[in-house]
Amino acid sequence: MNDPSGVISDYADRVLQIVERIPPGRVMTYGDVAEWLGEGGPRQVGRVMAGYGAAVPWWRVVRADGLPLPGHEARALERYRAEGTPLRDPAPGAAGHRSRLDMRRARWAGPGPEAGHGPPGG
Repeated sequence: MNDPSGVISDYADRVLQIVERIPPGRVMTYGDVAEWLGEGGPRQVGRVMAGYGAAVPWWRVVRADGLPLPGHEARALERYRAEGTPLRDPAPGAAGHRSRLDMRRARWAGPGPEAGHGPPGG
C-alpha cells in the first residue's frame, strides 16, 4: 500500500474514493469495490481498508454474508442503526445469532457512470 516515503498507492486511493461515495444507509462488499475498480479483489480491498479505512466510512464496506466486521460489531451496528441501514435482527431469544445487514436492501450498486466503470455484476 505504502511506498517507503509513506505515500498512499494509487490503488488504495481509488478504493478510498469509492468508499467515500457510498451513501449513508447503504453498503458495498469488498468484492463490489474491487469490481468497480476493475482491479484486485476482495482481499486487496480488505488490506486497503485495514490500513487506511479509518479515514473513510469503513462500516459501509462489508463482508458478503452481511455480518459486521469481527471485532468492530458494536461500533458498526451503532452506525448502521444511526444511518437507517437495513438490518436483519435475530429472532427474540435466538441464541448465538447476531444482527446482520439485509444485503438485498442495503447493498448499493455503486457510483454513477461518471466513475467510468459499470455496476457490480454487469
